[in-house]
Amino acid sequence: MTSVQLHYFAVLREQRGLASEVLSTPAVDAAALYAELSARHGFTLPVDRVRVAIDGEFASWNTPLREGAELVFIPPVAGG
Repeated sequence: MTSVQLHYFAVLREQRGLASEVLSTPAVDAAALYAELSARHGFTLPVDRVRVAIDGEFASWNTPLREGAELVFIPPVAGG
C-alpha cells in the first residue's frame, strides 16, 4: 500500500464531495489509482478527459506512485 495526497477540482471535487484527502492505495500508477477512485466515487469522466499532475508537474498516467506523492486530478475546464 502507498499513501498519497489527492486533490480534486471542478466536477471531480463535486462528485467526491471533498477538495482533498490522504489515501492509502494498492494502485501502482496514476491510471490504476484513477480507476480505483472512479469505481469508488462514481467519477463520470473517463481517464482520457482528465490530466494528472504529480508533485507539481504534469505526468503520464503510467507514472508509478511513490509514498507521500501529491496528485492533482484536473478535469477539462470550460471558459467564458
